[in-house]
Amino acid sequence: MSDAADKDLAEAARKLFAGPVEFLKSAPALEFLPEPTAAEIAFAGRSNVGKSSLLNALTNRNGLARTSNTPGRTQELNFFDVGEPVQLRLVDMPGYGFAEAPKTLVGRWKRLVTDYLRGRAILKRALVLVDARHGLKESDREMMRMLDEAAVSYHLVLTKADKVKPSALGALYETTAAEAAKHPAAHPAIFTTSSETGSGIAELRTAILTATLGH
Repeated sequence: MSDAADKDLAEAARKLFAGPVEFLKSAPALEFLPEPTAAEIAFAGRSNVGKSSLLNALTNRNGLARTSNTPGRTQELNFFDVGEPVQLRLVDMPGYGFAEAPKTLVGRWKRLVTDYLRGRAILKRALVLVDARHGLKESDREMMRMLDEAAVSYHLVLTKADKVKPSALGALYETTAAEAAKHPAAHPAIFTTSSETGSGIAELRTAILTATLGH
């Protein structure tokens, strides 16, 4: 893709996310999923990885993802429509890595997420969020294996980059890239973001739009 095309795509992504973004619905089970009428991008990450903050930063809204944090919705798939008419949907998947959660809750989470990943033809890409302060954890690796098995292409996204020294961040990027290379569904492009400073947000918007267009 030429530099001019890259700039055009980046501007299209900026305009798209600056436009209408609305919470659509929560789905506690597959039968509650919305009709597959728009390309979907799923967000996965451990609890407290900064998923809500990233969603808010991407869409230039302070309270968008708060909708999905109301009681009873934390273990559901939350859908957000982007654009008017709708061009794509962001899917906020329930956080994982419950250190002390009941096995029944963990089992329900795994069934919901696995069934969604394997059965959603319009799911174009997943974003696996990793806290830059801690790097990949075993629960992240389990999510990556689930995506590999479901044959869903995914980007790794390092969050909270502003909390880490540049030298440490560079080293983390290299080790993360080396590990990603071992996973068949991991996309080689890895993103480093900060919801606080806005770094990496524009690039991630462009990657989301690119994935929905099938580039």
